[in-house]
Amino acid sequence: MKLERRELGELGCGFNVLRLFLWDVTYMADKEPGLDNRIWQVVASIPPGRVATYGDIAQLAGLSRAARRVGRALRKLPPDTRIPWHRVINAQGRISLPDGSASQYTQRERLEAEGVVFRANKSIDLRRFRWCPEEDGRAG
Repeated sequence: MKLERRELGELGCGFNVLRLFLWDVTYMADKEPGLDNRIWQVVASIPPGRVATYGDIAQLAGLSRAARRVGRALRKLPPDTRIPWHRVINAQGRISLPDGSASQYTQRERLEAEGVVFRANKSIDLRRFRWCPEEDGRAG
């Protein structure tokens, strides 16, 4: 295996663009169990009161255009996890879990407890609550 420095991508929030780099091993995406860990590390970095989309997480984990892969990794978390899975929502600012499910209720309840406000149409204002790592100094 060869270690190489590779650019993970860009995540723009407002006028700033964050360029992320990672020293990592090259490998095939879905064959590597370390991908879940990379995704979980990014999710663990989202501060309380902020949200990120599945696509944001994929981009930050070096998996651009792999939002569904993020969903698969989050489904593998144990029920008692301390990773804040509830801070990950879809690109429309909505919870992706089935309407009326216990998991959807839990996610909304946790987000509201952290100060995230839902609109009447059950969406979150991403301009207000989206996590921008370059603004809080938690990435790069």
